[in-house]
Amino acid sequence: MNPYEEKALIISEALPYIQRFSGKTVVVKYGGNAMVNDIMKNAVISDCILLSLVGINTVLVHGGGPEITAMLGKLGKETHFINGLRYTDDETMDIVQMSLAGKVNKDLVTLIARAGGRAVGLCGLDSELICAKKLDDGKNDYGYVGEITSVNTKIIEDNIRAGYIPVIATVAGGDDGHSYNVNADTAAAYIAGALGAEKLILLTDTKGVLSDKDDESTLIPKIATDEIDGYITQGIIVGGMIPKLRCCETAIRKGVHSAHIIDGRVAHSILIEMFTPGGIGTMIDNTL
Repeated sequence: MNPYEEKALIISEALPYIQRFSGKTVVVKYGGNAMVNDIMKNAVISDCILLSLVGINTVLVHGGGPEITAMLGKLGKETHFINGLRYTDDETMDIVQMSLAGKVNKDLVTLIARAGGRAVGLCGLDSELICAKKLDDGKNDYGYVGEITSVNTKIIEDNIRAGYIPVIATVAGGDDGHSYNVNADTAAAYIAGALGAEKLILLTDTKGVLSDKDDESTLIPKIATDEIDGYITQGIIVGGMIPKLRCCETAIRKGVHSAHIIDGRVAHSILIEMFTPGGIGTMIDNTL
């Protein structure tokens, strides 16, 4: 088989998956290494454009922690974390909003346009897309870190119908008039649930969920939502993977068909997940 025939075969093998997912919605949470590595960034952008062009409604939700930290550093402001959440005072909130809803969001929209796609930049403040209240765990003061109270999908759906890829920065508005810094994984889960998405895909800096976090050969390919508590109790799922699994659980409980934690360091990992039998990373759903 010559190289052209091989490429044609690969494309034809994607057809059943394109037919299956056409007209359905996929929410991609974009962050980590894939966001700072130019090769990976271009791969993510081209994957999203391809999904959109074959009729899959694609929503890109992004973080931007490194950019926020860098900007705070330039201003001589120290970054302080509590339980993995950035303490967000008034000045930090201004930087978060400027970095996420401004530079990071518009850079992504520009990249999509340059690659031949159509995108519109949004944040949670637009048309009350994401509403939040001050996070209160009864123990710590996180400043203006928000807990999501509602998601209004109309502006997302309107832009999808108009042929755009919505690119969403996770700055939320509160009833008290303040803006809130919202965790991007959590926002992606809530948005996916509100949209009734087929899939939520979280791009990470690891192969997926591992039974031994230091050994990538111990990938767990599938986890049912009912197994998550057990994995945590047994100490199999630890650290930063716990909130990611909880976000996936939230999405499934809100009606998303499946959630996937995949390796953003692998070029075109989104296409591998969408258009191959085995997919990539760890899938979370309701079935044991």
